[in-house]
Amino acid sequence: MSHPAPALSFVIPLYNSKDTIGGVVRDLATLKVDGGIEIVLVNDGSRDGTADVCRELVRSAGVPVTYVEHARNFGEHNAVITGYRHARGAYIANLDDDGQNPPAEAVRMWAHAKATGMDVVFGHYRTKRHSAWRNIGSWFTNRVTDWALEKPSGFYLSSFRCVTSMVGHEVAKHTGPYPYIDGLILQVTQRIGSLEVRHEERAAGASGYTLRRLIRLWISAWVNFSVLPLRVATVLGLAMAGAGLIGFGWVVYLRLTDNGPAFGWGSIMAALLVFSGTQLALLGLIGEYIGRMFLTVNRRPQAVIRTVMRSVSLRD
Repeated sequence: MSHPAPALSFVIPLYNSKDTIGGVVRDLATLKVDGGIEIVLVNDGSRDGTADVCRELVRSAGVPVTYVEHARNFGEHNAVITGYRHARGAYIANLDDDGQNPPAEAVRMWAHAKATGMDVVFGHYRTKRHSAWRNIGSWFTNRVTDWALEKPSGFYLSSFRCVTSMVGHEVAKHTGPYPYIDGLILQVTQRIGSLEVRHEERAAGASGYTLRRLIRLWISAWVNFSVLPLRVATVLGLAMAGAGLIGFGWVVYLRLTDNGPAFGWGSIMAALLVFSGTQLALLGLIGEYIGRMFLTVNRRPQAVIRTVMRSVSLRD
């Protein structure tokens, strides 16, 4: 038996969220949305009892809930794509699992998308309640996407977003092991807007985002969606070769004119170390591209689903 699709699906990736997700779902259940809502919870390898809390929410929440459990931790963006695949709504909103994204603001973003005809609306925080290093990381991520993804300059990307089902399903077609949601969205549509929203304090616990995860995100933005780093590497290599030729010419000139001694051992070693280090860094960049292609060709999984549970109202 088919069930009518809701107007708005909420996709929430979870990682060690047992102390916060119950409150988030309760807040969502109080929303009044014409056409109804559903909640898709994606547990990305939590180790703190989040699974038990989610199973109880499937049974007791006042709104339809779909619970998807990954076999291990694959990453936030992988979890969001899993959520997109299970969402049935005409629009899909992403929320964090820590209560920092007010559900009422997500409804405003949904209404804004409908009123303006936008395929995607990003939430732009008036005041961010993240830690200082996380704010710096987010700022740098946006600068990276300005450069690598040809994003409109000054346009702010965030994980608090509302997309149409068309965009969500197109993004969900991506099967690579290193997804970057914003990069995929920018490949799908140009009808993108933003809306200023509130950002609340974290309800409990500490953020699961680490510097390592942010670096992985930067690399995905650079490597997965642009060859610009390779072009920069080519220009840098040519510039270094040109500098070497100029230096060689200068040494020959000094020798022929007897205007001074050739560069000494120290300067030669310094030059060799700089050039060799740069070459190794560029080889590492090329290796990152090749390694990701290798893992994709060998079908490294984007995610492995252990189980799916649905509220009684969604069961056939």
